[in-house]
Amino acid sequence: MTGTTRQLAEFAAGLTYDKLPAGIAARTKLLILDIAGIMVRARHDAESTASLVSAVERLGQVVGDCSVLGDGRGYTPMAAALVNGSLAHSLDFDDTHAEASLHSSAPIVPAVLAAAEMTDASGRDVITACVVGYEIQIRLAKALVPTAHYDRGYHPTATCGVMAAAAAAGKILGLDADGIESALGIALSQAAGSMQFLADGAWTKRSHVGQAAQNGLTCATMAAEGFKGPKEAIEGKWGFLHSLSPKADLDKAAADLGEYWETMALGVKPYPSCRYTHAAMDAIRQLAGEHGIAADAVETATIGVPETGWKIVGNSDAEKQNPKSIVDGQFSMPFCAAVVLRTGNMVWDDYKTHLNDADTLALAKRITTVVDPDAEAAFPDNMAGKATIRMKSGEVYERFVEIPKGEPDNFMSQAEFRAKFDGLCAPYLSEAGMERFSCALLNLEEANSLRSVLALSHGDA
Repeated sequence: MTGTTRQLAEFAAGLTYDKLPAGIAARTKLLILDIAGIMVRARHDAESTASLVSAVERLGQVVGDCSVLGDGRGYTPMAAALVNGSLAHSLDFDDTHAEASLHSSAPIVPAVLAAAEMTDASGRDVITACVVGYEIQIRLAKALVPTAHYDRGYHPTATCGVMAAAAAAGKILGLDADGIESALGIALSQAAGSMQFLADGAWTKRSHVGQAAQNGLTCATMAAEGFKGPKEAIEGKWGFLHSLSPKADLDKAAADLGEYWETMALGVKPYPSCRYTHAAMDAIRQLAGEHGIAADAVETATIGVPETGWKIVGNSDAEKQNPKSIVDGQFSMPFCAAVVLRTGNMVWDDYKTHLNDADTLALAKRITTVVDPDAEAAFPDNMAGKATIRMKSGEVYERFVEIPKGEPDNFMSQAEFRAKFDGLCAPYLSEAGMERFSCALLNLEEANSLRSVLALSHGDA
């Protein structure tokens, strides 16, 4: 019987653009558009970017022909993958998979883009390679059993991301099944990413996703040059699943591969915060629209989320009610709820405004987070949430949202994707520039070479 690692490698090597079912390529282009807008904005506005780029400069990595989105200089392939991967995750605005409890595009797309510039690959090649990465990464996360993996302190976006990035980059580099199997074996030794950043708002959640992209590209390139990685990297005695989870389910790692497409199960974010906050934010917006709720008339609010989400965005209220940094805010249900109550929405620029706003922080202290039975019952299929708002006048309003906006069954339209993209890129690209770049990405299958498409992210100069 063919082993799991070999099954994944054969799938990756055998997939072609023409074999993609209807709708997969179109969905993938939207995901690439989404992550591209995030990278452009994060290149300029994420507080962690300057130090990251300075480190890359000091290491002599601004000397190549690969692109960092929003940056007109040339980088080495490894540096481009590292920086783009970190940028893609720096706003916590990137796509998610509910059951796998991770982000997909952030570690995968940057590795693919760098490999594509190394090889002058086409847009069709890029789309196909991204699908390879999505399908492998998501299945690996499901096989780890996300809650058990998180409980060990790992971040599956990074741990599963490096494996997927290696396979996806290997696809661009033209590796056969033996080569991709070897790339996965090499990547096994790079699978890392700690949740310790939650303790103090550190920036490593961003960098270890970038390192997953960088290391995946490196592993694929090593395999392409003949370097041998161990076989059975996924299922082996000291392999990926046994090392990183006490409850791994090997059957999920290649389940329905090539028949059921996890790419179509990816959700996108309308708000720049942890996905576990979104359903409740949708609920607050709905209640506010129906009842004309004013923030200063709110006595208290209780937000219910699944237990896995509560551990990340609600535990403990004393800390979550008093965020000090953007990272704190991104993982604070009370803060996110307070911003939505005060503004009716949440956009990236709200962090700069509201982290130091006394009224927002005072409201956050009146918002508590609990494990909600209805949200727990909907998990892991959906990251549901409930908002219960108690008014000073005595009224109580409650709303449960099972499927947050952006999930596959409540997906964003292309117009909504464009609005998000334009909102992120507008400070740094002209209206005409945004139109050119977005149109090129939405018609990516027509591009004979990726390099000219990525150049459009640099602006009009």
